[in-house]
Amino acid sequence: MNGGFLSRVTLRRDAPVQALAQLLVPDGEGPRHGVAHHLLWTLFGDAPERRRDFLWRQVEAGHFMVLSAREPIDAHSLFDIETRPFEPALEAGDRLRFLLRANATVDRKAPERARSQRHDVVMDALHRLPRHERVEAREGMVASALDSWTGRQGARAGFALTAPVAVEGCDVWRIPRSGGRGMMSFGVVELTGELRVTVPETFLGAIMQGFGRARAFGCGLMLIRRAI
Repeated sequence: MNGGFLSRVTLRRDAPVQALAQLLVPDGEGPRHGVAHHLLWTLFGDAPERRRDFLWRQVEAGHFMVLSAREPIDAHSLFDIETRPFEPALEAGDRLRFLLRANATVDRKAPERARSQRHDVVMDALHRLPRHERVEAREGMVASALDSWTGRQGARAGFALTAPVAVEGCDVWRIPRSGGRGMMSFGVVELTGELRVTVPETFLGAIMQGFGRARAFGCGLMLIRRAI
């Protein structure tokens, strides 16, 4: 799955849709991404057995970038959609700038557990420091941990970083669980940087699959452009 469609998706501004605005675009990042998780599925969930084959990023409230294996179909007339094929012609050695919103995690094996546990990369790095050192060391530790994480992604996904990544944001999202079963929470980071393509086919396949966890909630989509 090396090609697909890149779409700019915007909630319509006409009266019927705007009447539902508070439900479709609630206050707060967590609730907003929780609703968008279901809202964008209407463009692709054409059958009960369909598995998710798209990634998305909320640019601002009600505005999304969507990368999908199939062209979106707005059966409910909720959106304005601009779609174009996503088939970048890449060669080994090409340099690209990238923007990535990710839930970055690492698996750690605990001695008392049979299975490894998943940890947020940022919290994992900080918890390795004595508590009294964490505040002072936070910025450097976060940048180093996320640079290493992105480098590991590249090793399996056909790219290599040409410089350390820049951390543009670091937050925790709290999203209501369906059925009123409390909240789920996870760390979200905004990363920018430059990479060099090493294996074009592998890289494009990885972009279609996404990076990190929480891809259903607006994480994992890497946006790319040619480096100048």
